[in-house]
Amino acid sequence: MMLLNRADDHIATDSRRICIVTETYPPEVNGVALTLSHLVEGLRERGHEVSLIRPRQRKIDSSSSASEPETRLVKGLPLPGYKGLQFGLPAGRLFRESWTRNRPDVVYIATEGPLGWSAARAARHLGIAAFSGFHTNYHSYSRHYRLGWFERVVFRYLCGFHNRTAGTVVPSEDLRIRLQALGFTNVSLMGRGVDSERFSPQHRCSQLRRDWGLSPTDLAALYVGRLAPEKNIAVAIEAYRLMKQKRQSLKFVVVGDGPLRALLKEQNPDLIFCGMQTGEQLARHYASADIFLFASETETFGNVTLEAMASGLVVLAYDYAAAKLHIRHRETGLLVPYGDSKAFADTAASMAWDSQAIARIRRQARAYVATIKWSRVVDQFEHLLTGASEDTIEPDYTAPGAMLGSPGLAIAARGRI
Repeated sequence: MMLLNRADDHIATDSRRICIVTETYPPEVNGVALTLSHLVEGLRERGHEVSLIRPRQRKIDSSSSASEPETRLVKGLPLPGYKGLQFGLPAGRLFRESWTRNRPDVVYIATEGPLGWSAARAARHLGIAAFSGFHTNYHSYSRHYRLGWFERVVFRYLCGFHNRTAGTVVPSEDLRIRLQALGFTNVSLMGRGVDSERFSPQHRCSQLRRDWGLSPTDLAALYVGRLAPEKNIAVAIEAYRLMKQKRQSLKFVVVGDGPLRALLKEQNPDLIFCGMQTGEQLARHYASADIFLFASETETFGNVTLEAMASGLVVLAYDYAAAKLHIRHRETGLLVPYGDSKAFADTAASMAWDSQAIARIRRQARAYVATIKWSRVVDQFEHLLTGASEDTIEPDYTAPGAMLGSPGLAIAARGRI
């Protein structure tokens, strides 16, 4: 798509120069990357000039080019435990020089690592409005990596980081309330959408189900996501075991990759591990299952919840984040109290032979989610950024600098996706 220049302002007088700073972007597969791709595409369709600054992705970026238009690549280092992903190093000089030559109207910082911190500091120095996104509960990840003592340190860093920006965007009302109570300022809500054409029951595949060893009337439970401690997949497996006691033909299909994959596969040889899936294959895996077991306790939103509902699955999840916002219990999905693993397993087991309820919830989930469009989310994002770009921001030449220490960097790295 051709981007508008200042000379083209007579064509789209409301266009803005928007710079997005992120440490992850497609083709990397995670919720942050997915969300940003929809936001960037939507803003460009509305005539805005959107530039990206992100770490080089070794598999796709050559030394002289980038896969996206108006993209500036910076140095990064591999993320511990996540082969192929990078986190960005500080780039304060690059930001100052680049934004002095080609000043953006507003900046959006999607990730809170060293790259994001230096972007926030440079924007403040130059008097450019900068917003930040709270996409990942990094602080709560520490307890899953036996570093619970470090949770307060990480949280203090996150609070300080976000409060240095003009405002923080969060995906759910319960998260907004929680962060405000803990000292975050200027927190605003921006939901998420789902592509209900890509994720649809129409992609159900009889051959794929036969490959899984299922007949047309058998049930398939599904998990899609990173295979890592913070995703709490052990609870989903426990729920599957209880379901299987009532329905022996049940299968549990696991889509995704991560540091726990080898161990989980060794401990659960009866599970079907499909690895990472994207595009049409991912949509086919969703639609070919029946019940989505999502026991994660660390989500800021959980895009997979909407993808599963759009695919016509019964989603079982804890009552928070996307599930709390979009699921009505036993109408568009199944909710259990946050952190109650016994209730999670018992509720899953209660559905094992309730084919009538499963069929009803699947229909209602699909009908509900089909109305949730990414275009509405982009509208919210555009309104936030274009409104901020109209304000005058005084440069701050005395703002103190700080850097994320190596222990915090390790936590942020592990919690990347």
